[in-house]
Amino acid sequence: MTNAKADGATVRKPEGTASARMDSETVMRGLMIVWSDFDAQIENVPLIDKLRRGKFRDEDYKALLINHRQQVVEGARWIARAASSICSRYADQRSLFLKHAVAEHQDFRMLEKHYVSMGGTLEEIRSAPRNIGTEALHAFMYHSAGQADPFDLLGAMFIIEGLGEKKAGVWGRKIQEQLNLADDQVSFFIYHAEHDEDHMAHFVDTLNSGILDEPGMGERIIKTAKIVARLYRLQLEELGNI
Repeated sequence: MTNAKADGATVRKPEGTASARMDSETVMRGLMIVWSDFDAQIENVPLIDKLRRGKFRDEDYKALLINHRQQVVEGARWIARAASSICSRYADQRSLFLKHAVAEHQDFRMLEKHYVSMGGTLEEIRSAPRNIGTEALHAFMYHSAGQADPFDLLGAMFIIEGLGEKKAGVWGRKIQEQLNLADDQVSFFIYHAEHDEDHMAHFVDTLNSGILDEPGMGERIIKTAKIVARLYRLQLEELGNI
């Protein structure tokens, strides 16, 4: 119970009172604030800082590819699991989740090819253990995806797809330039820079499809974006810490 003053008297408000519905514009403003903080912080992660300062090396790229494969290979799986947790009332939205999963479920193969082109082996990248940040990210994603109507995961998609749209191309070109690589050695990053804009359009469509009528959904989406932004950064900070 919480207390509030009204005309000099103490009024008792019941706990768990639902907050007011947030419209899509308000949710987007909240997500953009989260993104702004994340954008600034991820540039200071040691690996990305090396790339920004022109100090990136072959071993840095291989470490990034290993870490990124672990994220991407699970991404389509948690999206599909989230789709299976969506009730029939939201069948159209469930279809969008499934289409997203299908579109990305083999993207990890590009990362494997990049790794082999850098002198690594398929066995190395496929068997590499996850670092503690990656473990935390996946644990949160799968837990959230198993909840009923887990549309708060749109916050996760906003961060991850935002990286693809706004960062992947920049990172890919810098890696290519600093390591003197061919286009097909960074094609994963360039591809996502060109195609994740479509995914963001689907994100906006889902956000406007009526899901915000669910009590507290807007706040949940923003909170999930905050959590995923922190965990995404953590997996890059903890490279090698297994």
